[in-house]
Amino acid sequence: MKLTFLGTGTSQGIPVIACECAVCVSLDEKDKRLRTSVMISLNNENYVIDTGPDFRQQMLREKVSNLRAVLFTHEHKDHVAGMDDVRAFNFKHQKDMDVYCDLNVQKALYREYPYVFSENRYPGVPKVKLHQISKDNSFTINNNVFIPIEVLHYKLPVLGFRVKDLSYITDAKTISDVELAKVMGSKVLVVNALRIKEHISHFNLSEALAIIALVKPERAYLTHLSHLMGTHEDTLKKLPDNVFVAYDGLVVDC
Repeated sequence: MKLTFLGTGTSQGIPVIACECAVCVSLDEKDKRLRTSVMISLNNENYVIDTGPDFRQQMLREKVSNLRAVLFTHEHKDHVAGMDDVRAFNFKHQKDMDVYCDLNVQKALYREYPYVFSENRYPGVPKVKLHQISKDNSFTINNNVFIPIEVLHYKLPVLGFRVKDLSYITDAKTISDVELAKVMGSKVLVVNALRIKEHISHFNLSEALAIIALVKPERAYLTHLSHLMGTHEDTLKKLPDNVFVAYDGLVVDC
């Protein structure tokens, strides 16, 4: 199983429009971050978690020619805004795209993409098949088991996912003991870390490291970073040996 970091930035991405801070003007390619998304490649199939505004660019950069399903964590724009571009895979594979999400995301997709779900659909619009999921039950796609993990993004429920020994959590500020138990034993953990200073709806660096210390994975990767975290290289210097800063295009074996 491989995990590709399609994007590792927060909702504004990096560089931020009109910002001239050291991170946003950095020449290091690892400091250039599209909106957060990952792709899990398992048994010759690809599964994307979240289609943000940069989805098209991410698919082209990674030369993705097939996509089995899309999983959504939550309904914020930086995680759903690119869903229209799944139509390229509709055209290639001549089938609807399977989309797995909770009820809140389903309502948002109906609201944001009414033309996709219209009874009289315009030719060429995306074709999706919605599958409702929740934190209470795992689900299977082609014999691959996905375990939803609920976290809170301030007060908004967000789903992370565990697949085998990989757990992926983004946009989290808090996680209950019950949900954290689903993560325990993961060999690879991906978790959001927005910045150094505390934030109302995201883990900051110290909170992310505290979760990693509880789970004790072999390797952990930080994602959903803002320019307020600092440069990639400076952040690396603050981390334990088994914790890494993810960057766009990074591929890891899980």
